[in-house]
Amino acid sequence: MENSMMKNINFAEVVKMDQLVDYQEGRVISRTLAQLPQFTLTLFSISQGEGISAHTAPGDALVQILDGEAEITIGGQLFIVKAGECIVMPKGIPHALEARRSFKMLLTVVKG
Repeated sequence: MENSMMKNINFAEVVKMDQLVDYQEGRVISRTLAQLPQFTLTLFSISQGEGISAHTAPGDALVQILDGEAEITIGGQLFIVKAGECIVMPKGIPHALEARRSFKMLLTVVKG
């Protein structure tokens, strides 16, 4: 659709979010659905043993686990987050993610 804020997803069609990204052994796969100055929405699949190293984000980041299980460290505190669960990684606080088991997540970053 022209002038749409969303991309890489079909419009006016029921979809299963976890089926929009596939697992690839030894890889972190991402699919951006929206990227605006104040907001990003990205799907990820992260295969077992892979991860995203410690970094900070320019906004609060909501992680929704769609499948599998993630080990998420926020400011040195470890959290185990499973399918159907979510956690917020606050702006400016170092965080990292690792796949205890392969997992898929929807990441929403809201920038202020």
